[in-house]
Amino acid sequence: MKCASEGFSPVGRGLRELFFCLALIIIFTGCSSPTLKDDIVKPEYSSAEPPADSGILAELADGITAEHGEEYSGFRILDSNYSGLYWRLALIDSAVSSLDIQTYLWYPDFSGRMLLERVVLAAQRGVKVRLIVDDLILQGHDQLIANMQAQPNIEFRLFNPWKDRSSNVSRVGQFIAEMERLNTRMHDKLLIADGRAAVVGGRNIGDHYFGLSNAYNFHDTDLLGIGHIGQQANDMFDRFWNSDWVVSAVNLSTEPDQAVAREQWRSLQAVAAKAPELESFPRTPKDWTDEITSHARDLRIGRSKLVYDETSDEQINQSVISSMFNFFGMAEKELLVMNAYVIPAQQGVDFLQGLTDKGVKVRLLTNSLASHDVPAVNSHYEPWRDDFIRAGVDLYEFRSDAAIKSSTVEVPPVTADFIGLHSKSAVVDRRYVFVGSMNLDPRSAKINTEMGAFVDSPELAEDLAQIIERDMSGENAWHVQMDDEGTITWHNSDETLTKQPARDGMQRVMNVLMKIGPAEQY
Repeated sequence: MKCASEGFSPVGRGLRELFFCLALIIIFTGCSSPTLKDDIVKPEYSSAEPPADSGILAELADGITAEHGEEYSGFRILDSNYSGLYWRLALIDSAVSSLDIQTYLWYPDFSGRMLLERVVLAAQRGVKVRLIVDDLILQGHDQLIANMQAQPNIEFRLFNPWKDRSSNVSRVGQFIAEMERLNTRMHDKLLIADGRAAVVGGRNIGDHYFGLSNAYNFHDTDLLGIGHIGQQANDMFDRFWNSDWVVSAVNLSTEPDQAVAREQWRSLQAVAAKAPELESFPRTPKDWTDEITSHARDLRIGRSKLVYDETSDEQINQSVISSMFNFFGMAEKELLVMNAYVIPAQQGVDFLQGLTDKGVKVRLLTNSLASHDVPAVNSHYEPWRDDFIRAGVDLYEFRSDAAIKSSTVEVPPVTADFIGLHSKSAVVDRRYVFVGSMNLDPRSAKINTEMGAFVDSPELAEDLAQIIERDMSGENAWHVQMDDEGTITWHNSDETLTKQPARDGMQRVMNVLMKIGPAEQY
């Protein structure tokens, strides 16, 4: 059973995605699912492998340290979906000692299977692999997880897993009985290679995030860092790895099956070898030395700080949201924000009002109804449009037919029906950068775990600022304005609308219906 994979477009996040997956499980499966063992075995505390002292990533990191100092790294914004998958493949294939991967969603689609194959091949050549995946949509895949865990050099752990996986009905009942716990999800996205390089950002692992879905693709942002950030990321990963919220796959009741594992392996290899959607990428592992060395010339040097929500005992200690607003508050001249899901509450509007009152130029880009994958978020964002504009915020909404669709979002030969915004990034005063998983909404602020990277680098900040300004242009976004009578209008390079843009009438209906849901869940 594939939940939200081939044949299914993305359905959003949080409760909506959970209910969707439960429905699919009930409709499309008739067999029971495995369970977690009664007595949970908690492995002893373990730490990341020491940073590699050989390989191309170590060579580049050491060069940056020698020239700039121990606290510095080289950075690159991964703007295009192509670059998002390209660099993940490059880091996995180039790792010589360790790979640590943490993600909210890992879909069993073309890109998901390709990356899983490369991870297994890395382990087979001796790389120590640690995987943390949120358990939201992993039901039905326990056999695969058990077989992965049984592989030499691979450890697989689940964040906040379903305890009773024994039947479809019990899973629904468990969610009702344990809604507060099961509603808490790990929204972090992180890949670390050799303790020397890391990718941080908004992309989950799946076709929608890498421009490979024929239905719908996201425009997203990641940050590649080589140098000190690798060690920072490993420190963060270790905290999650040893958290009480994370359960080892050895606690699944499903036992490894070598015959099934061989068939799963053949399936992974067949997808990587034949899928036309993957034709832009190398189908097998390769030596990336020349490509990485070439791109290294364009790295922007800077100092980074990783922020993340701590997991302790049964609590999630949310701190990323306060770090975000502290970051915004540093602005003296300009604040550029690109964020997919925005539900600000009055406190957020008042905060931005305080910045504009001080003369800070604040520009905000988020999704329009037309580009949205989660109608409920738009429903609860919509009442704040007027407040944003009255607070002096220059407001933009992403177009579902944005001009960057063919050049940045889609990867040949894919041509999707429409696109949406998934990025969570910001620039302060053309000097400071934020890239991470943090949406500006109640779910990210109060329920999920989140993470991100702050970087002090004027060159990197200018790179990201130009990307955000490109995305705010009339070819890619609607400029939302208000006249003296309080009437809202939407302006792009082609037309002006007096009603918010939408792809179809059903979107408008869903936008109205979703207003009855609780805003704090989105």
